[in-house]
Amino acid sequence: MAERVIPLVDERAASRSAVVPSVLQAPTGLLQDQWGRPLRDLRISVTDRCNFRCNYCMPKEVFDKNYQYLPHSSLLSFEEITRLAQLFVQHGVRKLRLTGGEPLLRKNLEVLIAQLAELRTPDGQPLDLTLTTNASLLARKAQALKDAGLNRVTVSLDGLNDEVFRRMNDVDFPVADVLDGIEAARAVGLSDIKVNMVVKRGTNDDQILPMARHFRGTGVTLRFIEYMDVGATNGWRMNEVLPSDDVIARLRTELPLIPLEPSSRGETAVRWGYADAAGQHDPQLGEVGVISSVTHAFCGDCNRARLSTEGKLYLCLFANQGWDLRSLLRSGASNAEIAAAIAPIWQQRDDRYSQMRSEMPPDATPASSGRRIEMSYIGG
Repeated sequence: MAERVIPLVDERAASRSAVVPSVLQAPTGLLQDQWGRPLRDLRISVTDRCNFRCNYCMPKEVFDKNYQYLPHSSLLSFEEITRLAQLFVQHGVRKLRLTGGEPLLRKNLEVLIAQLAELRTPDGQPLDLTLTTNASLLARKAQALKDAGLNRVTVSLDGLNDEVFRRMNDVDFPVADVLDGIEAARAVGLSDIKVNMVVKRGTNDDQILPMARHFRGTGVTLRFIEYMDVGATNGWRMNEVLPSDDVIARLRTELPLIPLEPSSRGETAVRWGYADAAGQHDPQLGEVGVISSVTHAFCGDCNRARLSTEGKLYLCLFANQGWDLRSLLRSGASNAEIAAAIAPIWQQRDDRYSQMRSEMPPDATPASSGRRIEMSYIGG
């Protein structure tokens, strides 16, 4: 077996200055990038810390006790996050997703959620406000999150077998506590709960069917995510990717599935519904989804931007540089100036990393990609 080499690098400092144009144009909500993709989804990382050490995201060999996390003074305050979110809403964003690291580690997160829940689109509509979590703290915080205005929650869970799951999270955290968190979220009324399972061939792919059996008919949507080459430290290899087509094939050996239409433009998951005896989708049985950024790139309608915990704007999960918005916030720039700086960043966007990778030989990556930012820093 080839030795696994993990580069010890810190790419968080890679950034470009966000420039205020000489002529300020008010946001129209109609921003498009170089491929005609609108800006609709903003993913906001609220912390670079996590209490798990999943090997595909924060391997323990790198993120050990000596790893230097960002100091609190570097993080955007809740007020700064809310201010930026409002400007992105003016540019067309309709969905906000809080991520990390593990977002529930950010103290008093429900205060931020309450602030974001007050935001409205230019036509007065509330935003879709959601959060991705490993659920380690969800059971104790679900009620406060719901009361603050959170709409939905997505939980990361990579298997039902305790041995497999503990091997994936690498901190000996039990499955039962994650399931308790999911149940708590359901009990307080958080809707449209999703569970994301990263599938790594030879590690947890034997959990595909057990996970499907467990969540089928519960109202929780299970999604299978191909193991991706995010960041620079997870030792990604193409032969560890189980294509989503194979995942669906395994499911259909036992559980009848039929394809469903996308629920919205830019949706990352391809939807499959559980079928009844007549071969029709049974909503009571629910659905599953597959996210196939390796084998079926969906760059063509990607409408997502990402804001790091220290205020850098990234235009792709596989980005290697971000634009520094924090310096504008803290240098006294007006809302009009910051909004005017955001617009050309999106308009020049031409990122399509997954699509470019799919056109190359296995294990190859686009030559221009550089060393990519870590997923734990900007969220998934």
